[in-house]
Amino acid sequence: MAKIERFEDLIAWQKARILASDIYVTTREEQFRRDFGLASQVQRAAVSVMANLAEGFERRRKAEFHRYVEIAKASCAEVSSHLYVALDVGYIEASRFEALQSQVAELGRILAGLKASLDGTRNSELGTRN
Repeated sequence: MAKIERFEDLIAWQKARILASDIYVTTREEQFRRDFGLASQVQRAAVSVMANLAEGFERRRKAEFHRYVEIAKASCAEVSSHLYVALDVGYIEASRFEALQSQVAELGRILAGLKASLDGTRNSELGTRN
């Protein structure tokens, strides 16, 4: 397996990028965009997942990365929670909710696996960037 040298190579970051994009598309739909507060909050939570993965990876220490992966996983849960509100107040249909929740759940599993893989090796450095 190739060594990951850039945060963009992380599957978790790639999935988080897709989720953030899908959240932005969803929050721009007419019903949702009128609630600026909720739209903004779910957008920020989705962006936070990918941003924390990038920031943590670039700190180059596994202990730091581990901490940022935990934060990213928490932001993932925040996205999920906001989607329930959007569903409950009628901003998104059940089918869209289920599709987004499926993405969130998959990303959560990937983040849990990434966190577990870092648990035993927290004092070493991550790959070097060219």
